[in-house]
Amino acid sequence: MEVVPHRGIDDLVRAMGKTGFQGRRLSEAVEIITEMIIDDDVTVFMGYAGSLSVAGQWRIIKWFIENEYIDVLVPTGANISEDIVEAMGRSYYQLDGGDDSYLFKEGYNRYFDLCGVESDYFEMTSLIADFICDLVDAEGGEPCMSSREFLRRFGGFLDGRGIDCIVSAAYRHGVDIFCPAIVDSPYGDAILMAYGRGRRIRIDNAADYIEFMSLAERVKETGVIYIGGGVPKDFIQLFAVTPDLMYDRFEIPGRKGLKRKGVKETFYPHKYAVQITTDSPQWGGLSGATLEEGISWGKEAVGGRIVTVYCDATIALPIIAHAVAERLGS
Repeated sequence: MEVVPHRGIDDLVRAMGKTGFQGRRLSEAVEIITEMIIDDDVTVFMGYAGSLSVAGQWRIIKWFIENEYIDVLVPTGANISEDIVEAMGRSYYQLDGGDDSYLFKEGYNRYFDLCGVESDYFEMTSLIADFICDLVDAEGGEPCMSSREFLRRFGGFLDGRGIDCIVSAAYRHGVDIFCPAIVDSPYGDAILMAYGRGRRIRIDNAADYIEFMSLAERVKETGVIYIGGGVPKDFIQLFAVTPDLMYDRFEIPGRKGLKRKGVKETFYPHKYAVQITTDSPQWGGLSGATLEEGISWGKEAVGGRIVTVYCDATIALPIIAHAVAERLGS
């Protein structure tokens, strides 16, 4: 692989594809993501785990949404709340060492080599609580809804206040966000804060699951992009193997699936799959599980286009996004 001055990122990534190891896999990931984006029969799901928004990755996710390269986002609650801090005009800061007891005393929260101001975090949480209180006052009683519906309404709230973040971008572009572990984040704290103000709301996980799986009737093929693993990855993986349970014959109307020995269920594996992870498969956890392992479950298609890139997402995701942008002219 030669050094070429002033080389474009896509050209570099194509050259990496002729090498080996994770450089080759990174190049394959760009190819597969590009293919799933331009395939008109494919609905693209993205899982967004960890706490990557504090490291600035939320702007890349927003770019995927604004270019309509993904159709459904499944994030952690942290990733769709901690971005709001910057969208409100506040900042995260780089650290070089430091005393954690000092950071606590002075009101800073550390994220490895970054830190944020606790008062900014509290202001963001209070904003979510304000929305919840307004919603409860408008609905009356104790409203109950899925995380998708909650986040759609919250996106409108944020958009109306000029707060340009992941949730407001999804609202503007009609991208559904499902956050099955939403209370494990500032959203849960905001629910408590609203409770302290005399307003109660319920986020219904069962409604989430039914709404999410009901999308299966409206898709032909699926492609998935996993930034990390965790709940977002598992939630999306299940889209290939559990929607059939909603129907008496264990088949999704209008879709042809796969059968396997000894069970009645029907399986609808993902045609495309890309995973960026730093977790290893040998520990048996879902976050490190290979996409090839998913084939045994019926989650990924035999002969499908799949690749796992073992790399820090703060390295891989910007390179992938810029290569895709050059390739698609966006």
